[in-house]
Amino acid sequence: MSDSPSPLADPHLVYDPVAGGGPKDVVILGSTGSIGTQAIDLVLRNPDRFRVTGLSANGGRVALLAEQAYRLRVRTVAVAREDVVPDLREALRAEYGAGEPLPEILAGPDAATQVAASDCHTVLNGITGSIGLAPTLAALEAGRTLALANKESLIVGGPLVKALAAPGQIIPVDSEHAALFQALAAGTRADVRKLVVTASGGPFRGRTREQLAHVTVEDALAHPTWAMGPVITINSATLVNKGLEVIEAHLLYDISFDRIEVVVHPQSYVHSMVEFTDGSTLAQATPPDMRGPIAIGLGWPERVPDAAPAFDWSTASTWEFFPLDNEAFPSVNLARHVGTLAGTAPAVFNAANEECVDAFRRGALPFNGIMETVTRVVEEHGTPRTGTSLTVSDVLEAETWARARARELTDRTTAAPVTAANAEARA
Repeated sequence: MSDSPSPLADPHLVYDPVAGGGPKDVVILGSTGSIGTQAIDLVLRNPDRFRVTGLSANGGRVALLAEQAYRLRVRTVAVAREDVVPDLREALRAEYGAGEPLPEILAGPDAATQVAASDCHTVLNGITGSIGLAPTLAALEAGRTLALANKESLIVGGPLVKALAAPGQIIPVDSEHAALFQALAAGTRADVRKLVVTASGGPFRGRTREQLAHVTVEDALAHPTWAMGPVITINSATLVNKGLEVIEAHLLYDISFDRIEVVVHPQSYVHSMVEFTDGSTLAQATPPDMRGPIAIGLGWPERVPDAAPAFDWSTASTWEFFPLDNEAFPSVNLARHVGTLAGTAPAVFNAANEECVDAFRRGALPFNGIMETVTRVVEEHGTPRTGTSLTVSDVLEAETWARARARELTDRTTAAPVTAANAEARA
């Protein structure tokens, strides 16, 4: 870690925007997704610690959003899709009953950003994708503690986020970065030699690049450890997710890329490790369950009792660690490259990958074609715009170009859809 700028995430620093007792007021962005639903489960089990004041969602699960709003008795519900507002209002009325006032409804592409800046203690950003950048910036600018599960907003807008964040204002919620955050509490910044980010290896651990040529969408979605959304699951299969986490660790902890290592750990018990200068390595370990990292994000510096299951040490288990196969999975090294370039390069990498994952899911691109296409888009992007002059418009412009270019390249791909039915024949 460098000695000059304060790290964004530091367990020794507690950023507290609101003094006083009582439960913390929390806003949950992406409430109907995997992170959001688990966060709500945690809140409902700890009403003395947390009170949810606002929710946001895209709008694809209106009935669930209305149910969440009623159970939590929130002030505000935000939805990105304006067309679902009548259905949302009807679902809310069904939950609340006649005569009871409904929560405020915000709608449109800026709705999550509005609720992120509302009056609360902590904003949990559980949105998937770079659309989480504007809400991240809004929460920081409003002075809220940011529990960050939306890694893409930090990756694509790194300089913008770092310029706004106060020391200790961001608490990471990714399991790997929550693990690093906790392990770092054992020493000073000068004590740290290396960050070790663990990867499950996904469903294709041990396969060669040649063996990956004909894997199916169904194969890629069959993650052996975690239950996640389809985009994150496929990112875990390509290990793009791990590459993004390497960039995120660099930005959160101000440590150089050559001191961030990735190691494959199939059991996903050890979520990451910190190696100190005296040769000691501290690992943070729990059974795979995102409620633990969410509890760190919402509750720090206090721990939430029984937030997630603990190990049963009376049962024998084996924990394995393997080096990463960078030839079969080139995504991590490409992420290091774009992270070193900085500026708009990470935004190009992330946007191109999102388009290529979509192309793979609809059968327009083979599995190996995801990283081949992303690499080409990154190369064509050339020298990114960097420095203090970087703006949100620059990031959005780079993303727009990368998405369009990725679509052009995938539209030219003539690969037939790879499905379970034809994979054997193609092999």
